[in-house]
Amino acid sequence: MARPLPNQTVARTSATSLRHFPGHSKPSLPLSAPALRKAAAALLLAAAVALPCAVLYRAEVLDAVQPVQVGWDRGPWWERGQPPPAVVVPEEDGDVDPAAADDLDSDDLKLEQVLQEASMDNKTIILTTLNAAWASSGSVIDLFIDSFRRGVRTSSLLRHLVIITFDWKAYKRCMKIHAYCFALATENVDFSQEKRFLTAGYLDMMWKRLDFLRLVLEKGYSFIFSDADITWFRNPFPHFYPDGDFQIACDHYVGNATDLGNIANGGFNYVRSNNQSIEFYKFWYSSRLRYPGYHDQDVFNFIKHDPYITDIGLKIKFLSTTYFGGICEPSRDLNKVCTMHANCCIGLQSKLHDLRVIMEDWRNYMSMPPSLKRFGALSWGGKRGYYIINFANFDAFS
Repeated sequence: MARPLPNQTVARTSATSLRHFPGHSKPSLPLSAPALRKAAAALLLAAAVALPCAVLYRAEVLDAVQPVQVGWDRGPWWERGQPPPAVVVPEEDGDVDPAAADDLDSDDLKLEQVLQEASMDNKTIILTTLNAAWASSGSVIDLFIDSFRRGVRTSSLLRHLVIITFDWKAYKRCMKIHAYCFALATENVDFSQEKRFLTAGYLDMMWKRLDFLRLVLEKGYSFIFSDADITWFRNPFPHFYPDGDFQIACDHYVGNATDLGNIANGGFNYVRSNNQSIEFYKFWYSSRLRYPGYHDQDVFNFIKHDPYITDIGLKIKFLSTTYFGGICEPSRDLNKVCTMHANCCIGLQSKLHDLRVIMEDWRNYMSMPPSLKRFGALSWGGKRGYYIINFANFDAFS
């Protein structure tokens, strides 16, 4: 092999350069410019075809496996700046109650989560109950929610409302119209049908509700409980007493918030969570055995005189019908009314009629110019078909 001349240099290959080793192909010669242009064009054509196909494939896969959202398995919807998406329930599962398969621990965790998400900063929530009879489209629950939206500074309170459902059909309907729903498990009892006043099914449902409210208090949450046949027209919180543990609306208000002669109505109350209220709810629930055949409201009107109430230190306040009225005793001034209850009328159709007329009266009031509203005390119209009971000289439990 010839030696290199002194003025010649040996080309050194780097560690990353291609070299010819046995078993490897020889390095390719550099491509010409036309060949490079042809290769680049081929690559661009392949990318143009493959990219849209990949996008379409990804969209199809995501649509096919979209997860179902459950009301208590997501963050507060108002923080996301948009209303909560409705939950889609497969039609083939329409008659299956998933709560029946859940254990008590699972239900307790779900309850804790939904209460936490819906609560105000001071751990206060708004509760109502619902069964299938009141859950159909255009029925009681729709009028209830609509009243919040039409009231004065009440629409924001919907974010703190939890609807407690007694059956699977009511739960499905709730999840379509509201953010926070909880399915209350009931064993061997069908609460889906309309429960006529004071029937056995009605009494079972009322006592089930009362025991559930005791559980909410034990979890440390204060609450407003409102029947779904109550329309909300103004924020009630400014009219609650700062020193009341248990505050309840009245069928008849005698003019004094501490007078036990007031005839209470259990459909609307504000309760602070503390030792006194928890002990009171236990006492109230156990008193059903002393007064069989009576519902929770009647039993309260019996036990409110019991010395045990004083012994536990519970402070009871009765709410004036000026602000918290009902058909039994309506609020006489639309400039002051906070809630109106379709009490003292029996049957679903009667309640629906009265609630719709009350809502019509409120819409007419809200359409009036402010100068007319301030002119004087404005009351309800005269189209209602119910009878207003005069409690002026009546105390059913004296």
